[in-house]
Amino acid sequence: MSSERLTLIVGDEELLVDRAIADVVKAARARESDVEVHELTPATLNRGALAELTSPSLFGGGRVVVLRSAQDFGKDLIAEIGAYAKNPADDIDLVTVHAGGAKGKALLDALTKAGARKVTCQKISRPGERVAFVRAEVRRAGGSIGEDAARSLLDAVGNDLRELASACSQLVADTGGKVGDAAVARYHRGRAEVSGFNVADRTVEGKLADALEQLRWALATGVAPVLITSALAQGVRSLAKVGGAPRGLRGAGLAKELGMPPWKVDRVRQQLRGWTPDGVAQALQVVAETDAQVKGGGADAAYALEKAINQIVAARGTR
Repeated sequence: MSSERLTLIVGDEELLVDRAIADVVKAARARESDVEVHELTPATLNRGALAELTSPSLFGGGRVVVLRSAQDFGKDLIAEIGAYAKNPADDIDLVTVHAGGAKGKALLDALTKAGARKVTCQKISRPGERVAFVRAEVRRAGGSIGEDAARSLLDAVGNDLRELASACSQLVADTGGKVGDAAVARYHRGRAEVSGFNVADRTVEGKLADALEQLRWALATGVAPVLITSALAQGVRSLAKVGGAPRGLRGAGLAKELGMPPWKVDRVRQQLRGWTPDGVAQALQVVAETDAQVKGGGADAAYALEKAINQIVAARGTR
């Protein structure tokens, strides 16, 4: 009897949980092609059912038994699973999925003590973790992507891991492997507001060449200049809000005070590096003037936007 057939998945990030289960099933089918897979939940796992599923089969063949939402099992079922884990069958993979936390901790302890292989699938919530996930997904698909392009993809697609994973796979297939800002922009060219925010992000980060490239691409694909001006204004105002926040506030308290999601606060704090209060004030003046020009006060909106980007980048670091 071996604990190698016991897998404990801890966490509630659905994509990662499903992948961990799929890995176990794939390994089982590599050993034996006609493996049966049984998925059970607290609503479908009755007392005694586990013993039936893990008993020797007259017809042979391996089995993968997946117990989902295990934190919600009652004491009797936890005891039954714990007893089985002490003496698991050689031809059956038992996969127990637990959300983590204190609820049902006795089951976690029993499986850990039995030597179960542990796979952690916690929610990916921090901006840096999401960027790392995107870069890992692109590598998983056989490509590479820089941090800036990964952030652009997050802005375009959002935080749903399944959508991000699909987008990463598609981008690698379309580009041949090397995924840059231009590829992300082409793939998501239908989202005009995202194109504007890409311009704004590169601008406030002081990346002049990248910002101008994003601007020209956005204008060439039909993004309205007013949307880009609006994005620039929001980017600079965010610098002012976060830069002027009370010093003692951190984390969720700071996000609540500013009326911004925590990930956005973290990102703006990174963008603030190199900025001074005087520089932010200058940039605010620039976006106000540019807004007036783009809305009719100037003859050439594209020129006004290029000039604004140059002036905002120059304002960064002004003392």
